[in-house]
Amino acid sequence: MTPIEAFDMVLFGGTGDLVMRKLLPALYHQHQDGNLPTAGRIICLGRSVADTSAYLSKAHSLAQGYLGKHYNDADWQSFAERISYLKVDATIPEEFQDLADVLNEFPNRVRVFYLSTAPDLFAPISKSLAGVGLNQGNARVVLEKPLGHDLESSNKINDEVGEHFEEHQIYRIDHYLGKEPVLNLIALRFANTLLEPLWRREWIRDVQITVTEQVGVETRADFYDKAGALRDMIQNHLLQLLTIVAMEPPASIDADAVRDEKLKILRALKPLTPETVLTNVVRGQYRAGAVSAKPVPGYLEEPGVPANSRTETFVALKAEIQTWRWAGVPFFLRTGKRLQERLAEIVINFREAPHSIFGRNTTPNRLVIQLQPDESVRLYLMAKEPGNQFRLRPVHLDLDFKEFFESRSPEAYERLLMDVIRGDLSLFVRRDEQRAAWKWVEPILEAWENSLDAPKPYTAGTWGPAASSALLSREGVSWHEEG
Repeated sequence: MTPIEAFDMVLFGGTGDLVMRKLLPALYHQHQDGNLPTAGRIICLGRSVADTSAYLSKAHSLAQGYLGKHYNDADWQSFAERISYLKVDATIPEEFQDLADVLNEFPNRVRVFYLSTAPDLFAPISKSLAGVGLNQGNARVVLEKPLGHDLESSNKINDEVGEHFEEHQIYRIDHYLGKEPVLNLIALRFANTLLEPLWRREWIRDVQITVTEQVGVETRADFYDKAGALRDMIQNHLLQLLTIVAMEPPASIDADAVRDEKLKILRALKPLTPETVLTNVVRGQYRAGAVSAKPVPGYLEEPGVPANSRTETFVALKAEIQTWRWAGVPFFLRTGKRLQERLAEIVINFREAPHSIFGRNTTPNRLVIQLQPDESVRLYLMAKEPGNQFRLRPVHLDLDFKEFFESRSPEAYERLLMDVIRGDLSLFVRRDEQRAAWKWVEPILEAWENSLDAPKPYTAGTWGPAASSALLSREGVSWHEEG
């Protein structure tokens, strides 16, 4: 593993939720574990705080809640010595000179610019950084999603950022790719021979990728009503997980070798037409109900949501990959808000045994990779119950990484931030991947735009519209929790 060099990490949007809730805690954990070099600075930028002292006071009060049992006062104090704050308005190019003066104290360091801002600021920030010479050498820029709302706007942002940063300097982050079970899926597939002969159409019946939430839009109504579940989750997180499941073995673990194989899968997705969107895609919108026994309003009653909004809060769809390995295997993707559980999982359903000597008292084998709320990998098999009679029941082999590995498992943002500092692009999305994902999703957006049909209603606290279950039943299968 490449050692961590001295670095300066600049966090735009330094007073925002992502920085306070995820990025600073991630860097704190790495500091606490001794993984950050002494010569590593964190420079937070914002408009609403007066100075470093006031900023650290705010960060400290929030950190105690976000870090929970991992908070240690002495560790926080030493970590806080790395942090400084600059009052910089990202929309005013002249104010970037103050940042340049600070960074130019150590001109040869790795410089990471994390743009935790609205995407319409990505291009102006990149231009302003270049204007004061901060895009040279070991400079790297991290772009948070969403990168546009369609293929045209995504291309525009990438073009404008690309005027000032080379592709190898641009880190398009998808935190799902940094989760431990996803990395273990790569290891299980490509570091072992056990699964490879079975990882194909002859033995896999279907694949299900689910990312669901119990929460509603909360304070994000203005953003979410313009985005919706398809743009917010399917186009990036779920399609990226699909590529990890389906890609061919790369020639090496090098960044472009991995991303080349992911790109092939995105390009092999069977294109959708207006007709197949009607049959293969379900969109829904939650109505008032109860989540965990607590009454919640419907989407249209949420503060800030227009009364006649047709924005989807749920999507389920069937995708097909046109390759020899996967021809005929349906990939079902599902995401939504105000559902019964908070869950992120990948389910690989294997085919039934060709001939069962036990009658119908068997269920097919299943591999379940869970990303949240807990991280685990389970292989479900059939086994005999103890006793004199030959009764079978499903059991699971649990790959318990917490029990086997004593060290703390880093959160996704911890791993990805360290990869940026190291210059490892393996877990970041390349521009042609992003373009291919948008190209596949666009026919869905166009079909919805041209349709008079509203999203199918579903009651908050359920698993979504009934049409979601019907989508799978037409293939003779069911969602994991229904099986």
